[in-house]
Amino acid sequence: MKAKILFTAILSGLLIFSSCKKALDYTPKGVLSSSDLKTPTAIEGLVTAAYAAIGNGDMIGPIYSNWAYGSVRSDDAYKGGGGTGDVGEVDALEHYNLVTPSMDSFVSRTWKNLFKSISRANVALRAVNSLSEAEYPNKKIRLAELKFLRAHSYFTMKLLYKNIPIFDENATSDDILKVSNTLSNEDSWNKIAADFQFAVDNLPVTQPELARANKLNAQAYLAKLRLYQAYEQDNKHQLTSINKTRLQEVVTLTQAVISSGKYALSADIADNFLPETENGPESVFAIQFSINDGTTDGRLNFEDGLNYPHGAPQYGCCGFHAASQNLVNAHTTDANGLPNFDTFNNSNADLTKVTVDPRLDHTVGIDGHPYKYDNTKPFSNSWVRDPGVYGNFHTMRNQQLATSSSYFKLGPFMGSAKNYDIIRYDDILLMQAEAYIELGQQASALPLINQIRNRAAASTGRLKKADGTFPSNYNVKPYSITNWTQDYARKALQWERRLEFATEGARFFDLVRWGIAEKTLNNYINIEKVRRTFLATAKFTAGRDEYLPIPQSEITFTNGLYKQNPGY
Repeated sequence: MKAKILFTAILSGLLIFSSCKKALDYTPKGVLSSSDLKTPTAIEGLVTAAYAAIGNGDMIGPIYSNWAYGSVRSDDAYKGGGGTGDVGEVDALEHYNLVTPSMDSFVSRTWKNLFKSISRANVALRAVNSLSEAEYPNKKIRLAELKFLRAHSYFTMKLLYKNIPIFDENATSDDILKVSNTLSNEDSWNKIAADFQFAVDNLPVTQPELARANKLNAQAYLAKLRLYQAYEQDNKHQLTSINKTRLQEVVTLTQAVISSGKYALSADIADNFLPETENGPESVFAIQFSINDGTTDGRLNFEDGLNYPHGAPQYGCCGFHAASQNLVNAHTTDANGLPNFDTFNNSNADLTKVTVDPRLDHTVGIDGHPYKYDNTKPFSNSWVRDPGVYGNFHTMRNQQLATSSSYFKLGPFMGSAKNYDIIRYDDILLMQAEAYIELGQQASALPLINQIRNRAAASTGRLKKADGTFPSNYNVKPYSITNWTQDYARKALQWERRLEFATEGARFFDLVRWGIAEKTLNNYINIEKVRRTFLATAKFTAGRDEYLPIPQSEITFTNGLYKQNPGY
């Protein structure tokens, strides 16, 4: 699939189907005529380009790695880098100061990159629809794949901006300029859901190429959408109710994925973060990347390219995405191997004395601990770029060793060919558990959450130091049914999601969905700003900071048709 669908993704957008005999017959390179797009071969190229587009973000305009939007903007991590002015747009995100001109440039680049992917899907949809099923036997399947890809991009936009314009392949250029972003929250969720539902109804359970979307992928993504939709918000982004009908849909959809038997938890959580084990049993849907594929630099993930240890000789740049003290503390456990829910952040954890969840050493670079499972080169405080501002911890889930066959350095920046998981099986289990809890069926959630905890306890095989000892004292145990009330189960679920997806960019969006962003983040800031004084002026404002502003450049372009989000 990588070779056929995504290795050639860049080239597919530049296909040239004609040559010139005379000057007047010349077709400029990169220009396609309508006749060029009426063959199955050409249309397959457009579908390939649509798959490629969901991975076409960049460091300043990310569309799949939410380290800036979902991790730094939460209590998981600090910006890092060379002080607060280094890529100051991410510092502004961390301070919830999103109305500067440079910030508009940052958020508008993401907006444009996402709409580029939507545009590619729409172009391909129009081309597919131009052929009959007799001419193009894969027509219905490709339509479903393209609607899945379009829905993925719209879903991402909803998480980031909430109030977005939504249009399909039938909209002309003039039509698009008349589509506002004032559709109700419920209606916009349903429009995106319709694309996922079409994919559910028309995709096969198994595709001949590994990375193509299938029916189970669509059910998983529709479940994720319905979970977010279930937490109903008012016009100021505040949680007003939780829709039980939507939650039941989540249970039904996730159960279809679970009962298929096609996916499972990997034996070790490390398998999710290494190229050698990508596309494994836990990967439900992933953006595919490649290296040594015949192109100059490969097709690589550069969105995480700033986030390698700065002082490490094998990297040299750039030290962004530093794990917070709060996140490290959250991994501590009590004598029963359970989280210290209420006391975890009372002091800075002494990692030589406390017990911790093993996921800490899969997530955070810590002095003397193996970095990315290489015990010959343990992480060193000397690798930290600006410890006086951001402390000594770093992140590493989406980084790769310089010795990895997936690693590529382009100038000062790093790229990786490791696939980027959009939905994993651990997410499926925890989505279902969350729905059960909010339905008042928390007993059904317990074994799902404990699957995750038991896997965490077993994920120590790659963590040993060179001398054969473990760098931390591990103690994580499953929850008991005793005192497993709805309130306790909810707290456990929210904690489990944080540790399971720590620094992967999910945390901020979870907090907003649950309606606890303002309380959680301001509590975090009030303590963390004593530890890290650069946060002294940070403050989360409810009713505004749950979503990014609509880029002013887009409001201007549409002559005010797009309405700004509340508070900006």
